[in-house]
Amino acid sequence: MTIERPNMDRRAPTPGEYFQRDRDMHPPAYTPIYKTSVTRSPQKALLSLEQSLSEMTGPVFNHNDIGALDHDMILNYAKDGEPIGQRIIVHGRVIDESGKGIPHTLVEAWQANAGGRYRHKKDAYLAPIDPNFGGCGRCLTDENGYYFFRTIKPGPYPWRNYVNSWRPAHIHLSIFGPSFTQRLITQMYFEGDPLIDICPIIKTIPDEEAIKRLVAPLDLNASVPLDSRAYKFDIVVRGRRSTLFENRLEGN
Repeated sequence: MTIERPNMDRRAPTPGEYFQRDRDMHPPAYTPIYKTSVTRSPQKALLSLEQSLSEMTGPVFNHNDIGALDHDMILNYAKDGEPIGQRIIVHGRVIDESGKGIPHTLVEAWQANAGGRYRHKKDAYLAPIDPNFGGCGRCLTDENGYYFFRTIKPGPYPWRNYVNSWRPAHIHLSIFGPSFTQRLITQMYFEGDPLIDICPIIKTIPDEEAIKRLVAPLDLNASVPLDSRAYKFDIVVRGRRSTLFENRLEGN
């Protein structure tokens, strides 16, 4: 048996670095109306570092990593019944700037329960823990970039920004690209929530259109009669109309 040496001229090109964050679109790091940004924001000039090869490549997820009920937060933590609250469906597509769906991308979700409490040891809000609701799920987009979750609509909750501050109801979403440095995190809000307009965190966003892209409209066409209402939330990962992300490493 002979072993053919690889043709060095036919090697795959080294992947290029990802675009850096577009800081003209995103909120400034220091925004005193969001009090914790005062201590979290950098106090010195930022350093620009080149990305390593391991940051630009890496393992990806496939269907072997996904359980049958991972996308169903109504059932995936249920012990002796179903969780309390409004049953909803969250669905949409992960797309690029041209509207092309991004297939086989891992989408993760986590949220508070219907009372506004997270299943986390540091969450001390007075609302009770729901024994049948874990508050997290995940799925892979299909060949057209489509994803969906079944869940319970989260409740708003108080936080210590100033007296009587409340966060709007929201779901955290994480999207993985072909490498771990492409993990993008955002928050989805619900159409009609009066707390959106007065939330100090949302007020740090300078672009009104970007705020609108974080709000999911009611979608009765995808709702299940006598069961669940649906909200549609498309996630745009690149371009001028991209969804605003919390930890974006590439620009628009």
